Amino acid sequence: MTSLSCGTLPYEPGRAGRSFSSAAAVASVFIMIAFGLTLVRHGETQYNKDKLLQGQGIDTPLSEVGVRQAEAAGHYLRDIRFTNAFVSNLQRAVQTAEIILRNNVHSSSVEMVLDPLLRERQGFGVAEGRPKEDLKNMANAAGQSCRDFTPPGGETLDQVRTRFQKFLKYLFQRILDNHCHAAQHVCPSSIPTLPESLPPVVAGLADDGVADLLFHTLVVSHGAYIRVAVHHLVEDLHCSLPVGLKMNQVYSPCPNTGICRFTFTLDADVSGPQPTAVHCVFINRRDHLAILKDLD
Repeated sequence: MTSLSCGTLPYEPGRAGRSFSSAAAVASVFIMIAFGLTLVRHGETQYNKDKLLQGQGIDTPLSEVGVRQAEAAGHYLRDIRFTNAFVSNLQRAVQTAEIILRNNVHSSSVEMVLDPLLRERQGFGVAEGRPKEDLKNMANAAGQSCRDFTPPGGETLDQVRTRFQKFLKYLFQRILDNHCHAAQHVCPSSIPTLPESLPPVVAGLADDGVADLLFHTLVVSHGAYIRVAVHHLVEDLHCSLPVGLKMNQVYSPCPNTGICRFTFTLDADVSGPQPTAVHCVFINRRDHLAILKDLD
């Protein structure tokens, strides 16, 4: 991968980001850059198959079906050009990302960065490793919905959201650092932007939303984490949604190797990169899994 530098700083997963240049150097500079973000959930594990709760405390590999799902996702995304790849450091996510990148015809030289900020919800407390039905019963006893309930000793949804916010901050800075010219302090003029009035066209193709973008990040993470990430992008960053997409579809559980995609337009000046337009291209796409049904 060929990268452009812009005051490049070493990326340290899980640590606070730093501004890409001094205030004096960029006080009169305005930078705009657009990029795509594709989120993929890991493939099936035996715990998934057995409907057991699996957070950070249980680090299991992919099942045979999970490997096939990852291969199918890799084949589906094989012609998509990724310029960055960030992955949860739990082995089910690492295996999935390795398979996706191995199948990709453009991204063999992309570095896979393992980031603990992308880990699954930090355990389910006392419910870790137990059937999902136990969590529902605990939530009912507490008078809460299962989706919003935090078992004793577990990580709250707000804490997971904070982790994703930190990751986004690091990602925005990394995009800027890697892909802007340090000498001129401006990004290449050929970078397309996505005005809020022009959401991405969705044609049901693997490259929906990113065909014309120079920068595209792959993230492989986990089901509960991706659900929280989608909530943040929709509720806090007010991303646009595809026409006809219902909210129950937006917030539906992500299947194993389900794919979500968003596009961002970042503005950056002395205060650092900030998203000015965020578009949802699709949520929980599973077209690639159809081939597995045909083989069964």
